[in-house]
Amino acid sequence: MRRERMAGAGVEVVVVGRGGTYGRTVVATVTTILVAITSALWTPAGPAEAVGSAQGRGVHGGAMAYGCAVHGGVTAYGCAVHGGATAYGREFRGGAATQGRGPSGGTAVSGCGVYGAAGTSHGRGSSAGSVVYGPGASGAVTASGREAHGASTAHGAPSRRYPVSVELASLTPAVVRQGGELRVSGRVTNTSGRRLGAVRIGVRIGASGAIDTRGELSAVARRTPLTRADGPEVANRTARLAPLETGAERGFRLTVPVPDLELDGAGAYALTVNVVRADGARAGTVLGLTRTHLSAYPDATRLEPLRTTVLWPVLDAPRIEALTLRTQDSVLPVFRDDELTAAFGPGGRLRRLVEMGKGQPVTWVLDPDLIVQAQAMADGYRVARTPGDSDPRQAAEGEGGEAAADWLAALRTAVRGREVIALPYADPDLTSLARGGGAPLTGLLRRASRTGRSVVDRALGVHARAGVGWPAGGELDDRIARYAKKLGLDTVLASGAGVATAGELVSEGATDDGAVSLEGGTTALRYDAAIASLLFASHPAAGASGAPARLLLRQRLLAETLTAARELPNARRELVMVPPRRMPLAVARVLLTVVAEGRKAGWLAPAGFAAALRKPTAGRLRGFDGYPLARHAAELPPDRLAAVVRDRRRMRALAKVLSDARATAASVRAALARSVATAWRADPAGAASYQRGVSRYLTASIASVRLVPKSTVVVAGGSATIPVTVDNGLQQDLTGVELRVLSSRPERLTARDRAVPVQASRAVSRTVRIRVEAYANGPVLLTARLYTTADGRPWGAPMTFTADVRSVPSGAVLFVLGGTGLIVLAVAFRLRRARRR
Repeated sequence: MRRERMAGAGVEVVVVGRGGTYGRTVVATVTTILVAITSALWTPAGPAEAVGSAQGRGVHGGAMAYGCAVHGGVTAYGCAVHGGATAYGREFRGGAATQGRGPSGGTAVSGCGVYGAAGTSHGRGSSAGSVVYGPGASGAVTASGREAHGASTAHGAPSRRYPVSVELASLTPAVVRQGGELRVSGRVTNTSGRRLGAVRIGVRIGASGAIDTRGELSAVARRTPLTRADGPEVANRTARLAPLETGAERGFRLTVPVPDLELDGAGAYALTVNVVRADGARAGTVLGLTRTHLSAYPDATRLEPLRTTVLWPVLDAPRIEALTLRTQDSVLPVFRDDELTAAFGPGGRLRRLVEMGKGQPVTWVLDPDLIVQAQAMADGYRVARTPGDSDPRQAAEGEGGEAAADWLAALRTAVRGREVIALPYADPDLTSLARGGGAPLTGLLRRASRTGRSVVDRALGVHARAGVGWPAGGELDDRIARYAKKLGLDTVLASGAGVATAGELVSEGATDDGAVSLEGGTTALRYDAAIASLLFASHPAAGASGAPARLLLRQRLLAETLTAARELPNARRELVMVPPRRMPLAVARVLLTVVAEGRKAGWLAPAGFAAALRKPTAGRLRGFDGYPLARHAAELPPDRLAAVVRDRRRMRALAKVLSDARATAASVRAALARSVATAWRADPAGAASYQRGVSRYLTASIASVRLVPKSTVVVAGGSATIPVTVDNGLQQDLTGVELRVLSSRPERLTARDRAVPVQASRAVSRTVRIRVEAYANGPVLLTARLYTTADGRPWGAPMTFTADVRSVPSGAVLFVLGGTGLIVLAVAFRLRRARRR
């Protein structure tokens, strides 16, 4: 038999142990009476306060006090049934609560299931065991404290609507050692629409102590209302705030000595900051809360540090168009817009990334195309009136030359002596190309990548590492691996979720990064998928408004890395951290802070990219697609890839007729590579616009070399010349084409010149004269067409006109008539011989 005192009610309930139907009936009767009494006394405060106080109360007309009847059975710290009573706002419909064990050995029912699901909450609590106060996002709490199918919130922010919102502004120190104080500040806001009385703010440490697995970190972030798993409030370390009017916002500060937190040792702990009623009959009612993680690393802790490789991408979307503007002295590239001016300038994203990464233990990841764009801006450029324009003469002068030059100088200084990775030119979307039929573009991209590395080396004075591919989302399958190999990429950055080794140290998605050698000679460098997902999903603002989100992200990343180190405390392991390609400044700042704090504490040790690739472990792809449908939708569609392939063929044709084909071909090839950049995944409309712009440029360029139409020319005499005008609208001299004229009646009129070479200066028209021989008067239909000299292929559309032959000499006429007569006689003679046979 066990006695339990019901807090706040002054009633002692006797809980009978095993057996004893009579005892259970008595307890059920007593509990039912208490439910009725407290239900009658309770005054509803509105749906926003559905979560009960520490003493517990029911909702929807029923109340409970740490236990209620279940058809004659007893649940300790359980929930009411019959559809009327709820435990801390949670309806219970027939679910059986499973048992958890408290530190003093007493077995207690520690949770409540929803719709038949069982819940547990292991770990420490009162002497009676651990108690679950209320529900998760969709009810069930697993043995590890993880909510099944719970809606994930942003790094610990509860999704449930409370009358008071709580935001943390600061938490120092980020990592607690031993002794000292934990200082927490933030603000609370009354969002309920009614006045609230005085409130009290306190902190709680998770009842289970240090979190052992990274999966449990996610469970803490998904947990919504207050539960017994959040642990008791730290006594006498609270802050009191005056009543809150509707919409009122108040700041708060808490200082808690670290010993009062009763931390068990090194590890990540769930930290809850809650707001409760301070006075009145419902004192202790939870009005709001927020959760985060607190990392502790006492000085005596000796974990084998994770060798941590941090990538520092400095990337952006393509900006240069395919077209250029030629002047007397130079060739000026045309940009789609002038947004890089702000990004390169003081305070701009790209400028700040360079400044923040300088001197940090990171591996720089650069796109050669961004270097090319910065150089082009520094040397002079134009900006299109609208993206995709095909007329460079309409472009305005760019204003970011100085900013680009300064950025290049800053980048050159920052990467000196550091590891630098030069991605394939324009960072092509390997996944889209591998899945959508990018084989015809393999040669183009491989050539562009070789050029790109030399661009980076020359511009920055480094020896960059090439041959590294980065599929979107780190997804890797056989097709992507084979395509990367065709591009000359021997190393592929891959999410650890898709690559396995024969002897993984930790399974179930836990940390096991590092290099894995795959069949075919490709090395996959696995990076931490959980950390990557947190970094990719985070978009905190850089100013004061983003402080709460940055703090939650910082604490979560510290907890992730510390828990990863604790998984195998004595093993030498790798951790590879990969942020988003276009890394926001706030994310960059948090990432550097986490690395610095983990390094200072001792569980992280910086390592370079080359070190992470040493001694790869034999492995394989996991054998499933693992590619979310949302990412499929973001891929470049096959018809757009087909358009890029078609444009490449047209570019080759255009290069054959230009006097300076190298510059134009290089410009168009770079634009084609940009058309399949990974950056377009974030901007499908921009991707389509860019590709259409390249196509329009090629169409306009090809159409600008044409024959000027004419209707009729007069040929006087037997020998004459016919003028044909070739219009060269290109910005450079026209060579490599020839003019051919064919007659529909060669017996009347024929061209003496089979093909006449055509040369024309840029932006001028050139008249070409074709020599002809006329044999008879009258109209003759002629067809003129341009052909490429290199391979004899037609260029442009043919031009048809009429040649009116007049005043042909009589001798010529008699000659023609005589020849015609001879032909008629020969035909008649052959017919006669055929009849005789």
